[in-house]
Amino acid sequence: MGFCKWLLYNKMGWTTKVTQDHPDKYIICLAPHTSNWDFLIGQLYTRAEGMKNNFLMKKEWFFWPLGPIFKKMGGIPVYRQKHTSMTDSMAETAKASKTFHLCITPEGTRSANADWKKGFYFIALKAGLPILLYGVDYEKKLIECTKTIIPTGDLERDMREIKLYFKDFKGKKPEQFTIGDV
Repeated sequence: MGFCKWLLYNKMGWTTKVTQDHPDKYIICLAPHTSNWDFLIGQLYTRAEGMKNNFLMKKEWFFWPLGPIFKKMGGIPVYRQKHTSMTDSMAETAKASKTFHLCITPEGTRSANADWKKGFYFIALKAGLPILLYGVDYEKKLIECTKTIIPTGDLERDMREIKLYFKDFKGKKPEQFTIGDV
């Protein structure tokens, strides 16, 4: 914890602006996601702050020797080709658990993608969880969470509000981030 805090804040120069409460159960919607560096920054941040979050990652990253390491860190492989009801499964797990902390990058890729994945929203809606909006700004070296969304079921309206929150954040590769037309 101390090393991660020193590395992220002192050595790398990052700062935080986190004003939202973190209840026992929540989803983190994290954007922009434009580089593999986002994972490293996220892991340093969670360890520096003493947090433990699970995260979704495409199954292709769970090869030896990284697979066991990612699983120990909280990684949950996503099998994109299989048509499973992952949102239902995750929502049921959240409802049955005393604590549930899941971080998801809604773009679903490191490339520019205006058609964000909505699984994080449906997990939160089905399990009655708040969505904490976490922005990572490389230009300012800032990790910010100043808004929480409670899903209303009005997907279009809620997704518009979520995307607008992230409009001014600059990813590591800003040209690879878009909120699309909102």
